[in-house]
Amino acid sequence: MSIYENLKPLQFEDIKTYELRSRPSKITVGDFAGSLDADSSLQEYLDNLPNILAVKSIRELSKSIKRARKLSKPVIWGIGGHVIKTGLSPILIDLMKQGFLTAIASNGSVLVHDTEIALEGFTSEDVDATLGKGDFGAAKETGEILNKAASRGQIDRIGLGEAVCREVAGLKPKFADYSVLCEAFDRKIPVTAHLTIGADIGHFHASADGAALGETSHRDFKLFCSLINEMNGGGVYLNYGSAVTLPEIFLKAITINRNLGNEVKGITTANFDFIQHYRPNTNVVRRPNANGAGKGYSVTGHHELTLPLLAAHLVCEGKD
Repeated sequence: MSIYENLKPLQFEDIKTYELRSRPSKITVGDFAGSLDADSSLQEYLDNLPNILAVKSIRELSKSIKRARKLSKPVIWGIGGHVIKTGLSPILIDLMKQGFLTAIASNGSVLVHDTEIALEGFTSEDVDATLGKGDFGAAKETGEILNKAASRGQIDRIGLGEAVCREVAGLKPKFADYSVLCEAFDRKIPVTAHLTIGADIGHFHASADGAALGETSHRDFKLFCSLINEMNGGGVYLNYGSAVTLPEIFLKAITINRNLGNEVKGITTANFDFIQHYRPNTNVVRRPNANGAGKGYSVTGHHELTLPLLAAHLVCEGKD
């Protein structure tokens, strides 16, 4: 006998049911994946992906980017260093050439990794192997080039992103064809760099000048705000792999523009990362698009998988 003398099981005999076919449902077989074989083309592959969740988001986002290009609105890619480290520079360069990337906002690690790739064709040191000896981040050329760019940028009154692009491209590096910074400089595509002082390896080299780094990065923030101004009525902002710095920069740029009377409406934003964090989803996807100002997307997955997939949708037609 149960010790719960006053607790009786609820009876289900009077539960109301309905016919299954009368119920609206979110998924149908029409959304399912199609079959593929070894001879399937890229277009057939894309068309046969299931039109569900992340794939559906990427397809819709691709339409928004194509619309932005047609309207001559900016397609701004905010990228973290991991995007460069995972070998995606050639795809970003192709997207520049095709008008699907019209500006880049970067954190400091992008400058580090892209510079090393341009110079030597490699990057991403083994931190665990070098930290114990104090060698982590002590590569001479990397620190000197980035800090020299900042100092020269301060003198010329240009932003840090442009200054680093100019410095690296001016070296005529052996692997320039793999450098997002070199390609952007050649095409006059704006690159803004947004630093957290002390977070990047160049900041502890003797050549680091905090005033130069701060002034050029602050100029880039103002330039970035100008780019966000142009998004009104169809622009797109993608946050690819920055969990803190760029989401904060983007949100401040939105509020500055609205403070100055630019509504920044009709926009599309997206956050891509292999872990969805509070800050980018709040500051990039939700808050800027509140009250019908635009539409935001969150796509979870590794950059080396999701970025090529988005690029494939952009360069192909079909279901997009």
